Amino acid sequence: MSERAVAFHCPYCGDENLRPHTADAGSWECHSCLRAFSLKMLGLIRPTGLGPVVPGSETRS
Repeated sequence: MSERAVAFHCPYCGDENLRPHTADAGSWECHSCLRAFSLKMLGLIRPTGLGPVVPGSETRS
């Protein structure tokens, strides 16, 4: 349904020498520091920074 989220740099060493780790979406490995990690979207945040949007909690006027 959606494409793989692309990591632009390693969150540990900052290098850009990344490759997909497995066929699972969001799984990456860094060939510079030899670490594997995953990316995961947790959800949407409110523009005002008040926290996550919980489905069904929106108020209507």
